[in-house]
Amino acid sequence: MKTILITGNRKGIGRYLSEKLLEQGYFVVGCSRSKSDLINNNYLHITCDVSNPENIKEFFKILRSKKISIDILINNAGIASMNHFITTPSKTSENIFDINFQGTLNFSKYSSKMMMKKKWGRIINFSTVAVPLNLEGELSYAASKAAVEIATRIMSKELGSFGITVNSIGPNPINTDLIKTLSKDKITNLMANQSIKRLGEFNDIYNIVRFYILEDSNFINGQNIYLGGIC
Repeated sequence: MKTILITGNRKGIGRYLSEKLLEQGYFVVGCSRSKSDLINNNYLHITCDVSNPENIKEFFKILRSKKISIDILINNAGIASMNHFITTPSKTSENIFDINFQGTLNFSKYSSKMMMKKKWGRIINFSTVAVPLNLEGELSYAASKAAVEIATRIMSKELGSFGITVNSIGPNPINTDLIKTLSKDKITNLMANQSIKRLGEFNDIYNIVRFYILEDSNFINGQNIYLGGIC
């Protein structure tokens, strides 16, 4: 039984992926800043602030004490802020990068060390269509995710020889907390850039995750897939 770690999985995409992957027979480890009500014999939840390096260090210390080793990492935790860059406080930008980029980097660092011992692993990061679309009002968010895309490509090169693949997913607007503050006009304009004119669904994300973690996907590395037909 392979073990999957999903960050930010108390609700939304992370929760959906946790439940689907539990159904597929994986052991799932989840984390969020607060407790989860997900109960399953093959599920372990550990509270952790992904923006806090010391919290992350303690998180993996707990895993090692339980003799749990990560096979697959899904860096799902993320936040956004929709503001003109002039009115975006520096603290807001720092927080976005701490969670979206540094959190991804730190979880990947500790997880990959476990994977290297097995000569096998999968790391899946999250980007966004805000990167290729250069969306106004999303400078800090898009920049943090652009950094994640670059990290994905470099990590894939540095870890490929250990049998570890690193890929990313760039969702279009999906009905989660991240888009609650967007106006209907903005969502409509976003979908106008897509070749498939609809909001993304959780299962669209799961479909890519399922593809990336297949044994037969061991030659898929350093790639990013945008949803909705955006390229």
